[in-house]
Amino acid sequence: MIKTVSYQHTNSYEILNPIQDSTENIWVCFHGLGYLATYFKRYFTGMDATKNAVIVLQAPSKFYQGTNFKHVGASWLTRVDTAQEMLNNLNYIDAVFKNESLINDPRIVLMGYSQGVSITMRYLIHYNKSVKALIMHSGSIPHEFNEIDGNTFRDLASRSIHISGKRDEYVTADLILRENLKIKELFGTECELHRPDIKHEVDTQLLVEISKTL
Repeated sequence: MIKTVSYQHTNSYEILNPIQDSTENIWVCFHGLGYLATYFKRYFTGMDATKNAVIVLQAPSKFYQGTNFKHVGASWLTRVDTAQEMLNNLNYIDAVFKNESLINDPRIVLMGYSQGVSITMRYLIHYNKSVKALIMHSGSIPHEFNEIDGNTFRDLASRSIHISGKRDEYVTADLILRENLKIKELFGTECELHRPDIKHEVDTQLLVEISKTL
């Protein structure tokens, strides 16, 4: 017998650049599997802090990495209790948006890297309000999204940007085919594609260049 119980949970998030009068873009960033927000935020230090506020969310499930138990990482989801864990994530992100007075702010840029892509996209569907950009970096688009969701993505995101490294060690030929078909289904020709010559890593310089065009 499996039962569930609801209880209050507290989680952190990190601010790299605070929102100020000159802020043009508010980046809400979702890290990948095994990262922590405190380290992931370093990838955004090259952006103009006067124009780009950066908020990095923290995946809730932390774990030790490696056999020496020295480094800690975190995960957003696993295949176990996925729907319930996603609901917990949505509640957490909603709380951050409320705490930072982000709701309906037209400057929002949602950015997900690796595992964070699926969380970012699912949150945009849940949020259901306009954002300045949706940036999907080196992560898979969730299988459940269909053409109807694509209409929602196109309506909500002024710009949709997909980044995938040419030398990404996790990307197979089958995955490339699947992702290209999914991008076409959801975004048609409206998705901006970037294919830098990188492995599975954050392209910090590309993000800086994108920040200048938002």
